[in-house]
Amino acid sequence: MYGKKHWIALALIVVLTVHGFGFSEEAKPSNAPLTKEWTQWGGDSRRNNTPVGENIPLDWSTGEFSGNPTVWQPETAKNIKWVARLGSQTYGNAVVSGDRVFVGTNNSGGWLPRYPGKVDLGCLLAFDKQDGSFLWQDSSEKLRTGRVHDWPLQGICCAPLVEQDRLWFVTSRGEVKCLDTEGFYDNQDDGVPAGWGRMFDIAKKSDPTTDKVQAAVTQLDGAVLPEAIREAFGKAGAELPEKVQVTPETAGKKWSIVPLTKKGSDRYEVRLVGPKLSGFKQITTSDKQESDVVWVYDMMKGLGISQHNMCSCSVTSAGDLLFVNTSNGVDESHILLPSPDAPSFLAMDKNSGEVLWTDNSPSINILHGQWSSPAYGVLGGVPQVIFAGGDGWVYSFDPQGDGNGNSKLLWKFDCNPKESKWELGGRGTRNNVIATPVINDGLVYVAVGQDPEHAEGNGHLWCIDPTKRGDVSPTLAFHVDNPDETIPHRRLQAVDPKNGEVARDNPNSAVVWHYDKQDQNQDGEIDWEEEMHRSCGTVAIKDGLLYISDFSGLFHCLDAKTGKVHWTHDMLAAAWGSPLIVDGKVYIGDEDGDVTIFKLSPEKEILSVDEYGDSGPINMGNSVYSTPIVADNVLYISNKTHLFAIAEQEKEESKDKASKEAGDN
Repeated sequence: MYGKKHWIALALIVVLTVHGFGFSEEAKPSNAPLTKEWTQWGGDSRRNNTPVGENIPLDWSTGEFSGNPTVWQPETAKNIKWVARLGSQTYGNAVVSGDRVFVGTNNSGGWLPRYPGKVDLGCLLAFDKQDGSFLWQDSSEKLRTGRVHDWPLQGICCAPLVEQDRLWFVTSRGEVKCLDTEGFYDNQDDGVPAGWGRMFDIAKKSDPTTDKVQAAVTQLDGAVLPEAIREAFGKAGAELPEKVQVTPETAGKKWSIVPLTKKGSDRYEVRLVGPKLSGFKQITTSDKQESDVVWVYDMMKGLGISQHNMCSCSVTSAGDLLFVNTSNGVDESHILLPSPDAPSFLAMDKNSGEVLWTDNSPSINILHGQWSSPAYGVLGGVPQVIFAGGDGWVYSFDPQGDGNGNSKLLWKFDCNPKESKWELGGRGTRNNVIATPVINDGLVYVAVGQDPEHAEGNGHLWCIDPTKRGDVSPTLAFHVDNPDETIPHRRLQAVDPKNGEVARDNPNSAVVWHYDKQDQNQDGEIDWEEEMHRSCGTVAIKDGLLYISDFSGLFHCLDAKTGKVHWTHDMLAAAWGSPLIVDGKVYIGDEDGDVTIFKLSPEKEILSVDEYGDSGPINMGNSVYSTPIVADNVLYISNKTHLFAIAEQEKEESKDKASKEAGDN
């Protein structure tokens, strides 16, 4: 059985595309330059997963892992450049910038000695792009409130945004963080002081005669370093010299430890916090494997949000503006909203972390949680930032707000039929939006879905005209006794026919097309394969073709302008990620760990080659909940436990040989 909220990353298992901001509404030209970097979720702010690459492999083998801990055996692999160990549950996608690759996961890999793999954390990892070697880690300790706000074993599930030497992301704890991509390798602390890093915890035991904590407290109060404390620091990677100075700062509560052989450099503390005796080290620029935090904003404290199970949003930007979905949601009962007035969407100054404007439009109508990510583009000549709300509506705002700390709404769109109904556990027909809206050729595309643990259900895929204003939903809700006044937005059901309520076509509708089912074989019946189901993924569009996966395991190919279905393919396993379109090919992963590659064509043709040399999916050895990305002609795919850098070995070897010969000459 999988961890309960691994799906939250689905907000993020959305797409990753070309380097650059993509502020215009035009599609990328066919002669676009090679995509060298992949700097955010979706590659740019339009979120369409279509990088430019050449000779991206159709055939590879991940190779074998052996030993304890397991070690990758490269000689057993094919077309694998390198492999990096991740956590036990990975849902966030990698991004590539400069000479680094960044990816979110949990801490079961135990990269930092002070945080062994048994310690539950959210981790953002930085690897070397050339060989996959580990560089540094940002660590997010779990909230004490537990699973209601920070579900166990769910790490960092979003993809960060990177611009030059700055990186922004949302932690599972509800923080927006800005980091220096160089970490401390530049020997500078670029922002907030690194502070104290937790090294270990020693818990009290019920038997006072064997209580290490009480014995250690007595010795520390006597300015003596207990051997148990010395050993604990050593296991955490901080070997203390023989001679140290122990100073009680607060008797029985807090003690400082200064190595006498390195006086003025490394500093340590021991603190009694409740039943635990905890050790800390002051993090400095010499701690190269630690992250360099520029600023951090706590949305729970600053805005009063109460995220459901965790925060997960892949931020995007426009100029100095940073756009964030707060993940505000229901409590453990799945009924009550602890913070209905807290913001769902916000814009920040990405340089300082100052909140510029907020919006709480979903408010009391939030169905579950809010784990989608914003998109940004210039549509109809107007800059727009587009958020998907936890009420199943899509909202478009002026990126600048109203100038008084509030949002400025441009349009809103209800993605659910008015008669659909929300019921706990996914039993109803009303859905929220986990996927990210995609902007392509002046239109907006978005699909609805639910927590995959809510099982399968009916879905809807929409193509929206973003040039209209106001309520641009397909229909409006009325009561038969008051046909001139619309019924205000309601959480569970917008229209209840039993109460004399009806839905009427909206004359201001922005629907270009809608796909929930199509009789593709024209036999007068709708088969299961002819339906759009709940989706956790996001569309990818290229050459007029749109691709999307759904949680029932169907992969759909449609005409992006008309919504006509060209074909569907049953992957025989749920797909949590989104398609990658590159080099005339379409890549999609699934829960069984299979990656299937199709020809970019209105006719279905599978190009991938399986382990037997036949046409079929390539297995990655573990579930693929993420979305494939490409940067600098390298394909990156994460399964639950590893990140694979995939490239044709012969071409890489030829390139290295040519480079060496050029250097010799």
